[in-house]
Amino acid sequence: MTQCSEQGGGCIFFLQQKSWFELGSICIKANAQSCGECIQVSETCGWCSDEKFLTVGQPKSARCDDVESLRKRKCDEKNIENPRGNIDINTNKPVTIRNSNTGKLKPEQITQIQPQKVTLTLRSGEAQTFDLKFRRAEDYPIDLYYLMDLSFSMKDDLENVKNLGTDLMREMQAITSDFRIGFGSFVEKTVMPYISTTPARLINPCTGNQNCTSPFSYKNVLKLTNKGDEFNRLVSQQQISGNLDSPEGGFDAIMQVAVCEEQIGWRNVTRLLVFSTDAGFHFAGDGKLGGIVLPNDGKCHLENNMYTMSHYYDYPSIAHLVQKLSDHNIQTIFAVTEEFQPVYKELKNLIPKSAVGTLSSNSSNVIKLIIDAYNSLSSEVILENGRLPEGVSITYKSICKNGVEGTGENGRKCSNISLGDEVTFKISVEAQKCPSHDKPEVITIKPLGFTEEVEVVLKFICDCECAAFGEKNSKDCTNGHGTLECGACKCNEGRIGGQCECSKDEVRTEDLDANCRKDNGTDICSNNGDCVCGTCECKKRENPAEVYSGQYCECDNFNCDRSNNKLCGGHGQCVCRKCVCDANYTGSACDCSMDSSTCLAKNGQICNGRGICDCGICKCTNPKFQGPTCEICPTCPGVCTEHKDCVQCRAFKEGEKKDTCEQDCSYFDLIKVNDRDKLPQPTDQSFPLTHCKERDANDCWFYYTYAIRNGTKEVYVVESLECPAGPDIIPIVAGVVAGIVLIGLALLLIWKLLMIIHDRREFAKFEKEKMNAKWDASENPIYKSAVTTVINPKYEGK
Repeated sequence: MTQCSEQGGGCIFFLQQKSWFELGSICIKANAQSCGECIQVSETCGWCSDEKFLTVGQPKSARCDDVESLRKRKCDEKNIENPRGNIDINTNKPVTIRNSNTGKLKPEQITQIQPQKVTLTLRSGEAQTFDLKFRRAEDYPIDLYYLMDLSFSMKDDLENVKNLGTDLMREMQAITSDFRIGFGSFVEKTVMPYISTTPARLINPCTGNQNCTSPFSYKNVLKLTNKGDEFNRLVSQQQISGNLDSPEGGFDAIMQVAVCEEQIGWRNVTRLLVFSTDAGFHFAGDGKLGGIVLPNDGKCHLENNMYTMSHYYDYPSIAHLVQKLSDHNIQTIFAVTEEFQPVYKELKNLIPKSAVGTLSSNSSNVIKLIIDAYNSLSSEVILENGRLPEGVSITYKSICKNGVEGTGENGRKCSNISLGDEVTFKISVEAQKCPSHDKPEVITIKPLGFTEEVEVVLKFICDCECAAFGEKNSKDCTNGHGTLECGACKCNEGRIGGQCECSKDEVRTEDLDANCRKDNGTDICSNNGDCVCGTCECKKRENPAEVYSGQYCECDNFNCDRSNNKLCGGHGQCVCRKCVCDANYTGSACDCSMDSSTCLAKNGQICNGRGICDCGICKCTNPKFQGPTCEICPTCPGVCTEHKDCVQCRAFKEGEKKDTCEQDCSYFDLIKVNDRDKLPQPTDQSFPLTHCKERDANDCWFYYTYAIRNGTKEVYVVESLECPAGPDIIPIVAGVVAGIVLIGLALLLIWKLLMIIHDRREFAKFEKEKMNAKWDASENPIYKSAVTTVINPKYEGK
């Protein structure tokens, strides 16, 4: 929304929503001076090419904002520059699906990866995603090169390898009908201290009666062929050699096998290198022991099938080998003895698409080892990409067999792929910046160990389409000092300003600064901007939604009165430090609502007729009333009590006001009904309704309703009173007498029950004492005999 200020001399722009800050801040903060710079900031950024889009004081960079904010700032859709990237599939040959009608195909006729060429048009920050399909083809040709250690410790192994050609070709028939095999051998660099350089040892490096051939670094015995018997014949002619140290020079041999494609005879098919040894390996830096300091150059140096530069170049490093094996799509199988398994398993982790098998002490299991390793390697597909241009990133997501998904590093690969299985990779490419040149970039993506690849051409959107229609030396850019491009002047070298009106040498002069002082004051651009060529360019705040504006940057949209901690109460816009209120709001902070709907009472009156509506809030004029609509009166009687006497006098000619009924109670219309069911119900009315129940002096109840409809007060009353009936004396007396009798009988029964209980307790006590009494029949201590015997003292018994 745009508002104009009388004081500021122009118009300023402001936002109600926070989206400018939350979404557009990255675009605003970038301070882009052209459309091209703007669209490279983020994929969300757009540029408004409307020449009249900017208001007074806004810099050129204000044209750059997120697209949604530009729309809200009233930039027409056709003037918003927001180019998007796209994907073009240039070559999309479908993957090969074989059936019973498909004959034998040449390697170049088989397609395992789709598409083959893609062109991506990239905009900074916007990823482009395409699908890559991989299908493991049936009966795909295989080239296998057997590279064997012929040091003395491998003597018994050589015997078992002599028939490997025909045996392996027979076993591989179950996998492919197009199989070729080759053979090479290696020992060690032919310098001290790796071998003995005495003349005799150079002829026969073995001790005792052993007949060994002269030491050599690497020899290509047989280039790849489909003749298994030729393999057997040439391998049978090989002899064991010898060296002094335990590690062998196998890395020299692997490098030559990888880079000498013509001499080895590699085709663009599945390439397998079987590396067979019972020892460790030398690597880069070990050559210094023999005085060899030149790094391995990674080039082919075979003459008459012999590696001739082993004494000149050092061993290759592991990283160098990984690069060459990957560049030439060679999958390596390390067939090593149990003793060196840990070493080569660590090496396998560094070389993608490689496998390790345990070789028996005499190589008798070599065919099974090769078959198992091939099945393991071919059941896994791993994508790799070439070197990425600066600022370009790539991510993978795999959708493998049975819908299993992988992301991150696992997004590059799928495992357990059988013949005929199809898997998909979602590949996303994103650019963070434009390259320093205008030429397209090319990267390749391919499965490791396969010769097929996807060519990805990268084009970059580094400028807007409107830039191509720029008007050079435009008169709108101050006498042709710039190009009018995308609605803004792009100044020539040495010129600056919104319309290229200044030379860089004139930027700071007193005459120009005077044009940036309001009312000849001392502050340049009100201390809220910079004076550029005599014109104020207002500063940007940390929150881009807060804007300085005006000819002298004297206005802003954030220093206005607040209400409820909201700028302009949330009901207006801050324009040049003053609130411009929305409709139905007023006040310095737009906190005064002119809408009276919040003041309506239930009876439809403003403030219940007992107050005034001020800023949407009732101010009650009657001190007895309170509440948001002046309807609450704590000291007032209720509606029913208030109208009771008038209803009673008019309906029943009774009550305290029956003598003054006509004077005091004519303010409502009275309607009588037969019974309570005929009274109006609240659900039937569109206006407030009160149901009342009151009692008169005779304890009779009467019922009525009170309502105000369309300004008329209505009272519906039930015409008959509900009076209580008089008491029935006979039932009352009979009830009293019956009650007394029943109470007497109950008391008598209770007394009788208590006496029975008491007697039973006494009898039980007597019985208990009777059982506990003890009687002694020998002599009564109080018994006195009735006979008295007197003895004569003089009687002597005579």
